[in-house]
Amino acid sequence: MTARVLVVDDILANVRLLEAKLSAEYFDVVTAMNGADALDSVQRTKPDIVLLDVMMPGIDGIEVCRQIKSDAQTHHIPVVMVTALDQPEDRVKGLEAGADDFLTKPVNDLALFCRVKSLVRLKMLTDELRARSPNGETVKMLGRSEGIDNSKPGKVLVIDNRANTAERTRAALVPHHEVTIIDDPLTAVMHAAETRYELIIINLDMDSVDGLRLCSQLKSLERTRQTPILIVVAPDDHQRLLRALDMGVNDYLIRPIDKQELLARANTQIRRCRYTDQLRSHVQATMEMAVTDPLTGLYNRRYMESQTNALVEHAINRGKALSILALDVDHFKAVNDEHGHAVGDRVLQELASRLKQAIRNIDMVCRIGGEEFVIVLPNTSTDVATKIADRMRRSVSGTPFNVGSPAGPLTVTVSIGVAAVESASDTMENIMKRADEALYSAKRAGRNRVNSTAA
Repeated sequence: MTARVLVVDDILANVRLLEAKLSAEYFDVVTAMNGADALDSVQRTKPDIVLLDVMMPGIDGIEVCRQIKSDAQTHHIPVVMVTALDQPEDRVKGLEAGADDFLTKPVNDLALFCRVKSLVRLKMLTDELRARSPNGETVKMLGRSEGIDNSKPGKVLVIDNRANTAERTRAALVPHHEVTIIDDPLTAVMHAAETRYELIIINLDMDSVDGLRLCSQLKSLERTRQTPILIVVAPDDHQRLLRALDMGVNDYLIRPIDKQELLARANTQIRRCRYTDQLRSHVQATMEMAVTDPLTGLYNRRYMESQTNALVEHAINRGKALSILALDVDHFKAVNDEHGHAVGDRVLQELASRLKQAIRNIDMVCRIGGEEFVIVLPNTSTDVATKIADRMRRSVSGTPFNVGSPAGPLTVTVSIGVAAVESASDTMENIMKRADEALYSAKRAGRNRVNSTAA
């Protein structure tokens, strides 16, 4: 793994030491000697992670971190505070400013590399999600966690079979978050897979339990893979701590636990979880908008064109049938002219609902523009497709559309053209042309009917 690391420290020897260590591991290192230069470098170089000294003249590290985390363009960049100060209150201040973690001078090499790699993995995931959102919409919407209610209590699962430590953890969190304690690892994993949690806290020193294996199981399950995990470890348990970070554990606390630090770290993980959840949700919605018609929720022309060529090729290669229905609402312009476009839109929405009810799971119904629809029927011959089309026609004309028109329920009819794969050299373009010809024939014959035309 490689990444761009910004190292910030007002002491040149410290900068050179971290630069040498990171460069030896093939990281691309950028440096700054004060807070102002650090903020400028963040904007210019767009680092993947910032290693930031706390005690600096002028703008100190806490303020630099706060500004990085309050900027829509840099909010998602991980910040690790590197300091000689090892007091809980100093770590809490940094975490409250948005820092993702702390490293204490002199920096342990293995801890440094594991922490950097862990946070860079998270940054890369965030970058991937942000890149999928066109025109930077996700950045604008979520850069400052807009729309995310971080005052709402988080859902926290504590896995610990030592009652005293579990209760101390609960006591530190309960005023601010909802805490569930489970002492059996198997039960905890099953529960976590069924219930959405925003943070899982695991005591690595449970009695007769391999805490690392538990972390591995949670990170391997699809339902819990993205849930942040915070582990509690003994001060001298460096080996297991490093292995946990390497497998993707998000954060850790060294015993004895400071309640303020526990709460601050929990708040940080819950905020980050909500940010990435909303980011994923927005990306998913954006992807759906790219392939669906916003009015009816059906697939749009772009999606149909991207899928149908492969479906036709698949049918031809395997000697299977495939039929296409071209459907058009009769006299739809009159509906808009007489009852208004709002009523016309509701007609199309109700029609879409009836069409979806009339097809199988393997079929595809698309709105390709205006009042025009296409239904793709895999493994369906022309004769069967004609019967399906007539059933659709009757379901539309047989029940008036109650769409809020002042004139009352409207009688709506459709005309449908049917075409199918006819030879090994057939193409989607030719099949659609035949379906359109059949549709026009149905229109000319008086509408509210189904027609099939062979090549």
